[in-house]
Amino acid sequence: MKVLGTPGPLTLLLYTNSPTFSSPSVFSSTRYCHNLHKSMAACIDTSRTTDPSQLSQRPNMSPPDENRFRYGNLRRPPFPNHVSSEPFNKNHTKTAPTRESVDFPFEEGETDEKVAALWPKMKEEARLDIVQEPILSNYYYTSILSHNSLESALANHLSIKLCNSSLPSSTLYDVFMAVLVEDQGIIEAVKEDLKAAKQRDPACISYVHCFLNYKGFLACQAHRVAHNLWSQGREVLALMIQNRASEVFDVDIHPGAKIGSGILFDHATGVVVGETAVIGNNVSILHNVTLGGTGKASGDRHPKIGDGVLIGAGTCILGNIKIGDGAKIGAGSVVLREVPPRTTAVGNPARLLGGRENPIKLDKIPSFTMDHTSHITEWSDYVI
Repeated sequence: MKVLGTPGPLTLLLYTNSPTFSSPSVFSSTRYCHNLHKSMAACIDTSRTTDPSQLSQRPNMSPPDENRFRYGNLRRPPFPNHVSSEPFNKNHTKTAPTRESVDFPFEEGETDEKVAALWPKMKEEARLDIVQEPILSNYYYTSILSHNSLESALANHLSIKLCNSSLPSSTLYDVFMAVLVEDQGIIEAVKEDLKAAKQRDPACISYVHCFLNYKGFLACQAHRVAHNLWSQGREVLALMIQNRASEVFDVDIHPGAKIGSGILFDHATGVVVGETAVIGNNVSILHNVTLGGTGKASGDRHPKIGDGVLIGAGTCILGNIKIGDGAKIGAGSVVLREVPPRTTAVGNPARLLGGRENPIKLDKIPSFTMDHTSHITEWSDYVI
């Protein structure tokens, strides 16, 4: 879908000196559509313009120009920057967002200042990418540099990825933006997911690279929005987002599933997560992993994954079983029973390395090391 914006090639000078929009906020009269219990149509109708008669006040504006006007307002909503906490209105009070402590810091020696600077860091990475590949200037400007917050950029990027002919990006943008602005916990989890990819995946060259190109990351963020809607009873809309994410990203996560922060879906193709599954914090999951049920049983029927777990490619974990904190599941395993914390399970059906009575205990968090081959000489006589 073509995104309406500034036509023609853009220069680097435009990015560093682009004017800010000072028009009234598209969300000012609706408090960002905070009342998500209202119908989707009501949310969309009230969030598009601050004045219902605004369209009729521009009779000389052609439809493309009018769309560009509306998109310009949406992509730069003048609410406070929740990443840097720098208010656009001098009368606003500066309030730094609070951060909950995590058990496993994503990078040794990381400071709160560096965490708060993640969004400015992404914009700087985007500018450097444009210097290297000027042909991508319009794409980077529309996706990153024209936005004043991570919320706005993410809502825009997801809406463009998931839209289709009957579901326009502007409609999805309104839905995503309303959820992201209301629930700052999602944005904190988004930052942790970005840092997880940058730290654990050697193929990730930058934060902005993950944000724009990692379908596992994008599918996870689409799920976070869908889960928020599901939790508030808007199940039809949540399932629609799940379906579009499954079609576009080949990642099928039921909106009822609960997912923590610092999640890495590495490659992500073929990942399936059931409705009552729970994934803890700082978990790394590779492609073709299924967290499923064992049949037609209803109720709580899906796996519970602890913090710091590493799940290898092609693994099936079935049933309402617990995978303990810091455990590792080898690639291609089929797990049908509980796995104790800090142990390694491999095979079909999966067995614990060292045996059930005295399993080998891991001394490092496997989701951080991403080590899939440790202790192999202790249980395998395979040779080449």
